[in-house]
Amino acid sequence: MNFMPHKIRWTGLLPVLVVLCLTLSGVAHAAGGGDGYDPVTEAIYQGINLLIIIGLIGYFGRGPISEFFKSRRDGIQTDLSEASELLTAAELRNSELQRRLVDLTSEVEEIREGASRRAEEEAERILAEARATADRIRSDAQAAVDQELRRAQAELRDEAAELALEIATKKLTDTVSDSDRERLMDEFITRVEPSGAAEGAN
Repeated sequence: MNFMPHKIRWTGLLPVLVVLCLTLSGVAHAAGGGDGYDPVTEAIYQGINLLIIIGLIGYFGRGPISEFFKSRRDGIQTDLSEASELLTAAELRNSELQRRLVDLTSEVEEIREGASRRAEEEAERILAEARATADRIRSDAQAAVDQELRRAQAELRDEAAELALEIATKKLTDTVSDSDRERLMDEFITRVEPSGAAEGAN
């Protein structure tokens, strides 16, 4: 805002106002006769001087005063506008932060649920592997037991056969006499000789 013309106007009017006030004071003094002092008249003329000065100030200073208050009002409105913009920006920022907080909370919840789900899956996998390992060990142990049982049964059968043969041999040796052995030998030779003769004829 340019107050320079008003300043120049006030500078030019200042001597006029001073002269006017002095003139009015002189008039008041002349009206009093010059010798006596009338305080009422003096007060009246001083009041008139004051009113004239106030009127002149109001008339010539109306523009600068209006400009000052207008400038002040515009400044206040600008400050209010800037404050409103800052408040709007702060509210938008707060809304953005709230949204990000909600998103972050949801993301943390998803991570927690995912971790819990993966932990359960891992526990189930480990348990399944442990069960499979236990079943395999149980199956291998059962196969080993069955194989060992079959081997033991075979050994027992072999030992039983050997023992039975030994017992039978001993029993035959104890019960067969020399004449019985000769008779059995003759019968064996008799059965064998026809077979040998038949083979020789062929």
